[in-house]
Amino acid sequence: MDLGTKTLGLATSDKLGIIASPYKLIRFNSYEEAVEELLMIINQEKIDELVLGLPKNMDNSLGHAAERSLAFKELLSQKTSLPIHLVDERLSTVEAENKLILKGISRKKRKNLIDGVSASIILDTHLRKVG
Repeated sequence: MDLGTKTLGLATSDKLGIIASPYKLIRFNSYEEAVEELLMIINQEKIDELVLGLPKNMDNSLGHAAERSLAFKELLSQKTSLPIHLVDERLSTVEAENKLILKGISRKKRKNLIDGVSASIILDTHLRKVG
């Protein structure tokens, strides 16, 4: 998951946990709203683990964005017993943007795809770490 202030980018992996792919973008007005929609997806897709990006600062400190992710993780952990893994997501959005530019995706379309691609990069980072 790639958490923003108004969107939550989601990615899933194949059954073997090898390939991460963008899944969906949730637009929300509150984190509670995002969690409720996420819980429906978890049940529908039979998700067994969650991976959430932790946007650390370049000096490895935790800023406002990281605090948002930690608060979201806490809220989510109150609603599900699934393991929630935090993954350092520094530069994942930059990497996602570069991938989309290389594929020739227009700026307008990139805006709608960036969070899902970032989420797949975060998930891929986790899969490579545990694989």
